[in-house]
Amino acid sequence: MSNIEILLATLIAYLFGSLSSAIIVCRIMKLPDPRTLGSQNPGATNVLRIGGKKAALITLLGDTLKGVIPVLLAKAYGLDALGLSLVTGAAFLGHLFPIFFRFQGGKGVATAIGCIIALSWPVGLCWIATWAAIAALFRYSSLASLTASALAPLYMWYFTENFLYVITMAFIAILLMYRHRGNIKKLMAGSESKLGKKV
Repeated sequence: MSNIEILLATLIAYLFGSLSSAIIVCRIMKLPDPRTLGSQNPGATNVLRIGGKKAALITLLGDTLKGVIPVLLAKAYGLDALGLSLVTGAAFLGHLFPIFFRFQGGKGVATAIGCIIALSWPVGLCWIATWAAIAALFRYSSLASLTASALAPLYMWYFTENFLYVITMAFIAILLMYRHRGNIKKLMAGSESKLGKKV
């Protein structure tokens, strides 16, 4: 596999990730721009506030597929571990900093899990199980997402023993924590909204 092919695949993954599902769905359904209302985050949770469950589910599916599709295509094309790691990171970065939407992206949870499932489905299942357990215990979606993502590098090492994949998971976890810094402050202050609570 040539460096040019890896570079091209990485670029395509970033551009694919840059297709903001929240903004596109809101435009198609004639809803307000999610960057201007609610939390001003172009993600499924904010779309739920603005446009309801149908719009939010479509957004969630779109954000997840932005992670799944590039990684699976890269696997099918035969990219090696380095190429797959770069494609995974690029798709995730595209969601966070989309070139098509002034680099104003979402927090990245759905795209991250899509990438993880496509890269290693056992790790993806562990991520989902961790999220579900923490969410059930503490009722905080943000805490569940951050905990599952923080453990993802350990899960990846256990199932793949691939150092590049572990580094990629750590990279994603760090960026997720950065994007959730507001949520972390609220968790520490005890003001974060719980699952099922009306906002």
